[in-house]
Amino acid sequence: MPHTVLATPTLRPASQVMNLARLGSHFQSPLSFVRSSMRRMMNQRWQIQRSCFDLDGEGFGTAIYRIDTPNAHYHCVIFSAYLPPEKRSDRVIADQWDVTFVLVAGDVDNAQLADLQRNVPLQEAGRFDARVLVLSRANRSLRNFDRFLAALAEGNQPDPRQLAEVGYLYRTTAVYGNGKFGIADFGCLQDNADFSQPFAAQMFTVYMLRHFSIEQIEHMAHALAPQQAVKLEPALQRYLGVGNATGLGMAPFLINHPQLVEQWINTRETALAQVLAQTAEASRLTRLQTLLARARQHLSQTLTEDQRQHEQNQQTLAELVSLADWLCLQACGSDLWSRLLAWSEAHAGLGCQELLVSLLLELYPELVTPLADQMGVVEDWRLDAQMPLEQLRELIERQYGWALAYDFSDVDAEHFFWYRSAEKEEPRLGMRTEEPGAEKEMQLGIARNIQRCHAAALAYLAAQPQALTAHFLISQPAFKGTVRRLQGMALSTYGEIRANLLARDMLPIHLLRCKLAFFGAGKFDPKSSRWVRITLFQGAPLVSEIGQPFDDDWNFAVMPHGGV
Repeated sequence: MPHTVLATPTLRPASQVMNLARLGSHFQSPLSFVRSSMRRMMNQRWQIQRSCFDLDGEGFGTAIYRIDTPNAHYHCVIFSAYLPPEKRSDRVIADQWDVTFVLVAGDVDNAQLADLQRNVPLQEAGRFDARVLVLSRANRSLRNFDRFLAALAEGNQPDPRQLAEVGYLYRTTAVYGNGKFGIADFGCLQDNADFSQPFAAQMFTVYMLRHFSIEQIEHMAHALAPQQAVKLEPALQRYLGVGNATGLGMAPFLINHPQLVEQWINTRETALAQVLAQTAEASRLTRLQTLLARARQHLSQTLTEDQRQHEQNQQTLAELVSLADWLCLQACGSDLWSRLLAWSEAHAGLGCQELLVSLLLELYPELVTPLADQMGVVEDWRLDAQMPLEQLRELIERQYGWALAYDFSDVDAEHFFWYRSAEKEEPRLGMRTEEPGAEKEMQLGIARNIQRCHAAALAYLAAQPQALTAHFLISQPAFKGTVRRLQGMALSTYGEIRANLLARDMLPIHLLRCKLAFFGAGKFDPKSSRWVRITLFQGAPLVSEIGQPFDDDWNFAVMPHGGV
């Protein structure tokens, strides 16, 4: 369909976009990694075949799937084992799980399979080589698994409301890539045509767990009642996702990879700006109204016991009604999308605003989806020691005024400290005045570090106004990391989260949601301010549907009517 560009697109300012609460209100979009992974699978017609399904009647054993792409072939190897109730935990300190699994490049011979059988169930304690691309584990949702199994064995379909309540049979508790525990390093995938995009290999492996969960529970139901068991209806299979339980371990990623964050956010904002520059046509307006109705239904079926999230969801639902009412009164035109976004910013909260952004990106797939190829970046942190120190000072004051504005003499501004636990090497949050360990804190207080660097640079310049950055760092070597970050982000707009991550009122859940939304997560269900459960691939096409016509229209899945 033709589209008319009005003017050079204008991007939203970083002061608005990089607000922590706004980042913590993101929803998945066509740029999310599960969406781009699914498009690649469907458009390239990947072939996924079961080569081994050695499970007993209780679902325990080994399953192997072969994946053929136009470029290579892989195997997903899954081990299912009995998990004693006292060992069931989503925490990183767990050492047993219902299923453990890997994505392996190339073939799996008998020797490697025996090696995987020894090591994959051990997870972090195992030993792996670079043929393994992804290492993961997952636990059953006991409520759904038992109810689904009973229904299918009795010849009935499960109640779809059970999936609205908990949208999966399994939830992952870690999905490891990028060289952890000896598996393939990040660089191994950069030139891989199938998994070069960020987290593509991890997301595909999660998709394979979803497929296994369907085949396993149907197998178990048939073993229970061979004469009357039925298979899960396709509509319910599509509504089934994979859960994920994520805690603070994910939070530092966004702070430690600002150049990657810059790429993600800049790509998203560029896509939004291109959409806003289009003339709204009747067909696109109708499409948006359909998406708004579906998003409202999806959000109404998102259940959470977290009071803050529940209130935000309810507020967003009410505001979506008002937004849809306003939209019904508007005519198509050159600036409708911009006026719509402006209306949301004037009359609605962050949840409604950012949901609208995600929906607007759905309207012009011909503009937006090609940008998904730009979500990766090669990070570069070279130090320019020859930069005049006065130029570094100007850089801080020009780019980081937001960081200089915090008052760190206020005890609440340094309430938290981030540290890495000795037991599992996982990030944790401590309270500075109440808990020991602040002397070992991780350097995630970017705003404080920049303030201290700025003050030290000013003091040095007072005595040495012609100094180079090298002179300053010889005198103050503790600031080398901060200076490298400042120089590496000098040309960036969106890479830095504009928040004091040490403040008493800082909510780590915002960091988690931002990253998970880029993954493609839905059904955000915080269990505290520090960990959250989500659902991935809910509504996505099934393995059996790969190769069929595909229009990438499965976002914001809603409960199947009547279960079929």
